[in-house]
Amino acid sequence: MAVPHSLRALRSRNFRLYYAGQAVSMIGTWVQSLALMWLAYRLSGSTWFTGLVGFLNSAPYLVLSPFAGVLGDRLDRRRILVTVLALLFLQSVVLAILSGFGALTLWQLASLALFAGVANSFETPTRQAFFVQLLDDRDDLPNAIALNSVLMNGARLVGPSIGGLVVAAWGETACFALNAASYLAVLAALRVARPVRPSPPRAPSHPLADLADGWRYAMGFVPIRRMLLLLATLSITIGPYSTLMPAIAVKTFGEGAWLVGTFIGAVGLGAVVAAVGLARRPSVRGLAKWIAMSSILAGLGAIGFCFSRSVPLSAALMALSGFGMFMTAASCNTIVQSVVDEDKRGRVMSYYTMFFIGSLPIGHLAAGAIAERIGAPLTFLAGGVACTIAGIAFAARLDTFREQLRPAYIRRGIIPPTGEPPQ
Repeated sequence: MAVPHSLRALRSRNFRLYYAGQAVSMIGTWVQSLALMWLAYRLSGSTWFTGLVGFLNSAPYLVLSPFAGVLGDRLDRRRILVTVLALLFLQSVVLAILSGFGALTLWQLASLALFAGVANSFETPTRQAFFVQLLDDRDDLPNAIALNSVLMNGARLVGPSIGGLVVAAWGETACFALNAASYLAVLAALRVARPVRPSPPRAPSHPLADLADGWRYAMGFVPIRRMLLLLATLSITIGPYSTLMPAIAVKTFGEGAWLVGTFIGAVGLGAVVAAVGLARRPSVRGLAKWIAMSSILAGLGAIGFCFSRSVPLSAALMALSGFGMFMTAASCNTIVQSVVDEDKRGRVMSYYTMFFIGSLPIGHLAAGAIAERIGAPLTFLAGGVACTIAGIAFAARLDTFREQLRPAYIRRGIIPPTGEPPQ
């Protein structure tokens, strides 16, 4: 199949099929995510409870993702994905039924958010490790990662905007039903997409030994450790924006769900710009400097958002934060997946998921509680300042980061033995 160079991973038929199904499903996920947070705030009127829902939806990543990585390195990743996505389909159906009959209580809402968090803690690292198996040419991996980021963040742009309109027109129940239907697309894609290359054979070992081995590998390699710690900081400080948005829309701007969708969609717009830029890159080389710059931009966007009282300016600042946050995350993802040993891919990506997504519940809970005391705008300010400081600290040690990454790049053939350190 003839495709532009910036879309070269789509030449692989199996990746193309899975990508199309995942696109539909991801939009549905973000439609439901907005409806869930809006419903939590509408029923409770509390940023604390909204933060609790965000916490429960993300907390399992922190505990269960490493075990998902062990499973992904031992079992068939495609079967894991089919099982987990079927459970998420059922969760959306239950939400739609309870919401449609007006029978959804706060604790039912919280319990279903927790159920989704448990399922997603297995789905996300498995998906991250799985799509490389769908590529005909392993050299297309950086492009596939970038296209995956375009997909995730394009859905983040489109989904909340659609969700805000659907909530305003038909209510939250319609959003839950739409998400349930969207899971059928990715399940159908998984039925026909077949891995081009199986996972490498592994000697028998104890699951806990696998878990410890993956941790030593990830944390023993200084560049990966620094990226994971920066991602955790980014998630805690900037990631809880969705928890704070209902309060911002209602109390600061006097508006409703449509503005929540607009601001969250703006984050997605910035993320899409970042992902498209990555997709156009010919190589992983040069990404190290973007990690430092992008994390600083994410913090500055949140700081500016605190003081803005203009909808267009606030949306632009959230787009800046979205660009910075997801340029950092996607750059780290690309570097990690480019250098990791194949037999440890599932476990390392599970730790990536744990640090990046698993840290979100800490941020959600803290942001909700802090906002109850000082307000949502000042909570954005505190997070932005902390993120900016973390980005500056990473930039100050960029030279050693590059030097320690260089042997891995040489080993993978990314740079020649006499080449310059990664930029």
